[in-house]
Amino acid sequence: MHDLPDWVPRRRAEIGNRIRDARRAARLSQVQLGERIGRDHKSISRWENAHRAPDLTDLLLIADALGVPLADLVR
Repeated sequence: MHDLPDWVPRRRAEIGNRIRDARRAARLSQVQLGERIGRDHKSISRWENAHRAPDLTDLLLIADALGVPLADLVR
């Protein structure tokens, strides 16, 4: 695999922070969000900490579960 441009990890971290902020605003734990979208809390943690990037389906599920527009998570 080739090296990613520098902006990719930064954007991944920004998206993770937005997921965390929206989850906290909804007063949900990582476990609770995971239960709502059919993922385990470890996946939520990996996304929020930018160790992995959620795919589009996961982003759609997260936005729906948190009641926020998808664009708010990825802007």
